[in-house]
Amino acid sequence: MTSSATANTGTWTLGDRVINRMGYGAMHLTGHGVWGPPEDPEAAKALLRRAVHELGINFLDTADSYGPGYNEQIIREALHPYPEDLVICTKGGMLRTGPSDWLHGEGTQPYIVALGRPAYLRQQVELSLRNLGVDCIDFYQLHRIDPLVPLADQLGELVSLQQQGKIRHLGLSGQPGVTREQLDAASEFAEIVAIESLYNIADRDSDPMVDLAQERGIAFIPWFPLGHGDLVGPTGALQEAAAGLGVTSAQLCLAWLLRRSPNILLIPGTTSIHHLEQNIAATEITLSDTEWVDIEAICAEITPWRPTPAAE
Repeated sequence: MTSSATANTGTWTLGDRVINRMGYGAMHLTGHGVWGPPEDPEAAKALLRRAVHELGINFLDTADSYGPGYNEQIIREALHPYPEDLVICTKGGMLRTGPSDWLHGEGTQPYIVALGRPAYLRQQVELSLRNLGVDCIDFYQLHRIDPLVPLADQLGELVSLQQQGKIRHLGLSGQPGVTREQLDAASEFAEIVAIESLYNIADRDSDPMVDLAQERGIAFIPWFPLGHGDLVGPTGALQEAAAGLGVTSAQLCLAWLLRRSPNILLIPGTTSIHHLEQNIAATEITLSDTEWVDIEAICAEITPWRPTPAAE
């Protein structure tokens, strides 16, 4: 099966599932440090229902390590039984030890490691099936490639689960990004329908991979699509330009990504329904080529912050 974009509709065909390119990343519907349940579970469920039932989002991103487990569970509590067109992506293969391993600027050292042993991956898929309340996961990503385990063993286990009907489509996620070599190697063992990498208007090291994925009919999913405050924070580089255009800086970042390539799928996360609605409105932004050149020039002056090699 191949993947493709539909012109002027804002959709992408992921394997055999048509999804809107503006999705939602549910990671922050958890406790502090992406650990534990959300502080306000009812607000989290209300946001998910607003996104899926009222705003047309039909692509959700989560992972077994978000919570851990609680993020998948809140999606089930909010949305099960799921609409037929909803595609849920979850991920496995990354081990966490507590809330401090995902925090930036609190004097902590992250401890997030890849764990791709086949038995562990099988266990995590089974847990995700239970947490989400499904018999088959629409789209499952290897969250990290474990350098200590042969890739053939990691993907071989996931392909085996796919053949058993427990996974529909497979993808790869990387830190900071999936490389060409990794994609080529993975494609020897599995049909990869999407890759997920660090990418935004100010951090464009993955430009070649966006283009390569498009050539191969593979979706590209950016994480950190809004940077880490250097673009959209209170003193972000895009604040003045966005105000002059009558939009938000976050909307500029998202609109640029949608314009960058038709295979880009967005999963911006927020705990605010207002920000969720603003993010979706980014699909309506149309600027001239000259305006985009000016915005890219502003972002080219930024030295983007990146997480340490151990953290996302």
